[in-house]
Amino acid sequence: MTSDNDDGYQFGIIQDSLANSMGAAIPNRSLGIISGEIGSGKSLICQRLAFGFVQNDVKVAYVTTELTTRGWLEQVGSIGYDMDNNIDDGKFLLISSFGVLAEEIEEHVDLLEVLNSPGVKEAQVIIIDRASQLISPDSNAKQLLSILRKFNSQGRTVLLTIDNHEVDSRLIREMKNSAELVLDLETATVGGDTVRTIAVTRFLRAAGPTQGRIGWKVMPQMGFIVDITAVS
Repeated sequence: MTSDNDDGYQFGIIQDSLANSMGAAIPNRSLGIISGEIGSGKSLICQRLAFGFVQNDVKVAYVTTELTTRGWLEQVGSIGYDMDNNIDDGKFLLISSFGVLAEEIEEHVDLLEVLNSPGVKEAQVIIIDRASQLISPDSNAKQLLSILRKFNSQGRTVLLTIDNHEVDSRLIREMKNSAELVLDLETATVGGDTVRTIAVTRFLRAAGPTQGRIGWKVMPQMGFIVDITAVS
């Protein structure tokens, strides 16, 4: 079990060895950036982390800009991560820009408005996928980081997924330079198969050993699998 007094939020589960390869716990009061191109697996990584957190009694708020709430729950259910009970137990809050079905909310909401919502503020870990859709193109890096750090200082960890083409490269660089956790997701085609890799670019205050590169894949009903045949 993880409490507010611990320095990190555990995300290990018996189904896979990701936590053993990636620092054992995500630091408390930290900022994490998960970046990659479209199709690199940012959402899948976030879904795995969210499931791992709630299995370790961490209260999570998850914001998706890509799926309806129903679609998101069906997606994670298809890979073996049943989150419905965690919502009922109050350990997991799911927010979608599309609502329950498929009508996108007309009013534009930015990243800071999401962080200020009451439900999000009650969580220990906030995952926003994809945050780059909620960041204004004219955002000032120092001001944005100052607000995020104030939010962190209140005992919350924030994980943001970034599509590299949606945010100015200088802003991404400033955010990565400030973050405790930086994961860069890479894909390559080898022998007709897609090989996915997590490049752990930065991991400060890790609670355990961290591999620099972690190969992975996702299987129906089995979830996330660390690929031991990939470069580590």
